[in-house]
Amino acid sequence: MSKQRRKQHQRASARPALSPAPAPRRLSGEERPPAPWGSFPLVEIIVAVALVMLVAGFFVGGTQGGVLLGTGLVLGSLAGLELSVREHLAGYRSHTLLLAATPAVVTMLVLAYLAKLSPGLSLAVAAAVFGALALLLTRLFRARTGQAFKLR
Repeated sequence: MSKQRRKQHQRASARPALSPAPAPRRLSGEERPPAPWGSFPLVEIIVAVALVMLVAGFFVGGTQGGVLLGTGLVLGSLAGLELSVREHLAGYRSHTLLLAATPAVVTMLVLAYLAKLSPGLSLAVAAAVFGALALLLTRLFRARTGQAFKLR
C-alpha cells in the first residue's frame, strides 16, 4: 500500500463512526411514565383545585354551586384521564375500557341532547364508537407490550 493510500485509510479509520439515535428508553415494569412537562406537579394541582371547587360547590348552593360542582367534576376527571392516557400509551398499564368509554359517552350525550336523536340511536352509535376505540386501543397496547392487558 502506498504512503498516500495508507494515510487516507488512517484518516478514515480515525473518524468517529456515526451512531444511530438512541432508542426510546423502555420503562421498567414498576416505573410510571414521566409527565411531558417534567417534574412540575400539574396533575396534583388540578386535582387539588377540583377538590376545592367540589367542596365550595356544596356550601355555596344554587346555580353558582352547581357550576362549581360541575367544574370540579370535569377538572378531576380530566386529571385522571390524562394520567390514564399517559400510562396506556407508555405500556405501563392498560386503561382500554376507560379510554374507549370517555369518547363514547361524549358522543352519546352530544347526539342525544344537541342533535336531538332518539336515545336508542345515540346509544347504538356510542356503542359502535366504544367498540372501535376499544379494538384500536387494545392493538396499540399490545404493540407496546406484547400483551393485550396488564394487571398489577
